[in-house]
Amino acid sequence: MSTIDEATLLAYLRCHYRVLEAPPFTLRIGERSAALAALFERSGCDCAAFLTAWNPRGERHEVAANQAAQAALLRDIAARGYACIPGVGEDPGGQWCGEDSVLAPAMGLAEAMLIADSYRQNALVWAGPDARAQLILLR
Repeated sequence: MSTIDEATLLAYLRCHYRVLEAPPFTLRIGERSAALAALFERSGCDCAAFLTAWNPRGERHEVAANQAAQAALLRDIAARGYACIPGVGEDPGGQWCGEDSVLAPAMGLAEAMLIADSYRQNALVWAGPDARAQLILLR
């Protein structure tokens, strides 16, 4: 059972997780992404994690602090040998600002959960071989 409040959970479920690949594409929770499946095929992988370091535990932080945390996340992901494709989590209703994010192709779920938890995130988005975006709750 999650300790994330219902409004926050609904925001995560409705969010558009944009991958700023050429051309850009959007992941939506519960939906298969043909663009992600094509990326898997091109990259020779069968999974990916969509991560952010912005607003730990869903609490708003200053932009500079979020940017510094995101830069550290990108360094951590790259140091583990993963590609970092820029992304942004966007509220389709426009009630909150987009959060800089990253898609890490080939990152398994267990490692993605460890990384997201180390940046005090409530959740992450992960897709396996079916290229269907899943919301993974961490608390």
